[in-house]
Amino acid sequence: MRNTAKITTAVLAAGALTLGLTACGGDSSSSTDGPLIVAASPVPHAEILTYVKDNLAKKEGLDLEVKEFTDYVTPNTATQDGSVGANYFQNKPYLDDFNKKNGTDIVPVVTVHLEPLGLYSRKVKEADDLKSGATVAIPNDTVNEARALKLLAANGLITLKAGVGNEATPSDITKNPKNLKFKELEAAQTPRSLDDVDAAVVNGNYAIESDLKPAQDALVLESPKNNPYGNFLAVKKGNEDDPRVKKLAKLLTSPEVKKFIQDKYAGSVLASF
Repeated sequence: MRNTAKITTAVLAAGALTLGLTACGGDSSSSTDGPLIVAASPVPHAEILTYVKDNLAKKEGLDLEVKEFTDYVTPNTATQDGSVGANYFQNKPYLDDFNKKNGTDIVPVVTVHLEPLGLYSRKVKEADDLKSGATVAIPNDTVNEARALKLLAANGLITLKAGVGNEATPSDITKNPKNLKFKELEAAQTPRSLDDVDAAVVNGNYAIESDLKPAQDALVLESPKNNPYGNFLAVKKGNEDDPRVKKLAKLLTSPEVKKFIQDKYAGSVLASF
């Protein structure tokens, strides 16, 4: 997202999609009488929500509508302007960064799952087999880029400055024994780059969408222990007490959803409750 052209394109696309949502649904999502419209990434978020909709919502008296988005911008802009009533796709460091940069006031409601970030390759079988000068694709949004670099550092491929936070960039690398080169791409593009680079750090949802199995295919995988990147249901501040949101939060953290996550994703997605 440091590339100006990419920012402009993302913002224009987000605006167009948001306008489309508004034209289709108006502000009905902000009314507690209508269906709760939730913006979500297709995998696993929309799949989990669809399971809730098809199996649990009716019994709880919840009218749930799921809208899928493939980017990390529109779900928040749509939640902020009321085109949707909630979203489910992001983690706290990403949301904090988004709110700060965009002047939005979106807040988490309940954490549901973790998608471990992984390093993947079609060229090598082990991370240590990456050759000197190898090119590694990493997400270009602030938080996920830092997360990717931390993953590489945790596995000894690079060393980062002490105390570096969620705004780490390649310029914060202090040791790079393999002289790795980094190709910064939109997060959704990282799995598609695997034929063109030596390895790529891919977010869990995009890995699953690309038929990668994080628990099996990743060269290295993020540890779930004390991990701050759990994905949660989020709403515009002030809507936390919406009865529909409370019902959905309860269902998303139910034993039925935990079993669904365990059975469907086999360790590639981990329930956080």
